[in-house]
Amino acid sequence: MFVKNVSPGYRVFSFFNILFMIIVCVLVLFPYINVLAIAFNDNAQTISTGLMLFPQVPTLSNFQVLLSDATMWRSAFNTIARIVLGVSLTLFVNYTASYALSKSYLPGRKAMIFILLVPSFITAGLIPTFILYMHLGLLNSFWVYVLPTGFWFFGFILLRTYLYTIPDSLEESAKLDGANDLYIMWRIFLPLCKPILATLILFGVINHWNDWVTTLYFITNLRVNSTLAFELRRVLQEQDRMARLIQEAIIQGVLPVAQTGGTSEGIRNAQIIVTTLPIIMFYPFVQKYFIQGMLVGSVKE
Repeated sequence: MFVKNVSPGYRVFSFFNILFMIIVCVLVLFPYINVLAIAFNDNAQTISTGLMLFPQVPTLSNFQVLLSDATMWRSAFNTIARIVLGVSLTLFVNYTASYALSKSYLPGRKAMIFILLVPSFITAGLIPTFILYMHLGLLNSFWVYVLPTGFWFFGFILLRTYLYTIPDSLEESAKLDGANDLYIMWRIFLPLCKPILATLILFGVINHWNDWVTTLYFITNLRVNSTLAFELRRVLQEQDRMARLIQEAIIQGVLPVAQTGGTSEGIRNAQIIVTTLPIIMFYPFVQKYFIQGMLVGSVKE
């Protein structure tokens, strides 16, 4: 929709700007729509059709094969559990640390911040990390997904910067009314931090949902401790797993023997949909808080 009483040059710019954004949206959405169409399409037709926007022969067999795998359900449970526990731990640790270190009267505050800053730039590497996790008993354990993510320096900086925007007079007036430090931290300051906490939740959910490297390096019992992101990697790279999924689906009667030709392509795309759709649907609910939280500290007056 063009604005009235504007110059012809602005109208031309707006037209080509809108046209450019439409082209970009089409280029971004087309691969995902193609994956969605293949996931719901009959596998034999997929081989002969190739790229498509709509399923030629709609079917749910690909999702039935995928969801009949017990490992997939276990991976989904592990992913959701690590998100809930990991994000909760990250919020608790980062909020308490940022609240304490945002107080100028805290003794040794600068030294503590420096100690927290150094590991974020200088890391030991994979082998020392592996040895550390081994001595801590985190190898092949579900807690390797949760405990190492407790403190996040970038989230700590965002939270501390946001706390600086809350006037000190609020704390002073609360203490005059008889509130102690814990009451001020949890009952007064915490509700005011909803925008930045929503930003950290979004970052945390995305990081936990997409993380497959932790499973690759530190987990050997994949049937128990695997995650959806790692299962997606296996489906995309390992043909043996595809063959096993198809064979188990035939034994359970989920997939007829006559439809086994080309099923790997449909199952592979169904796995992509199952893994990516929840995180895509999650983003709109925290988008407004995300934008507000990321603007923290960007404007100085």
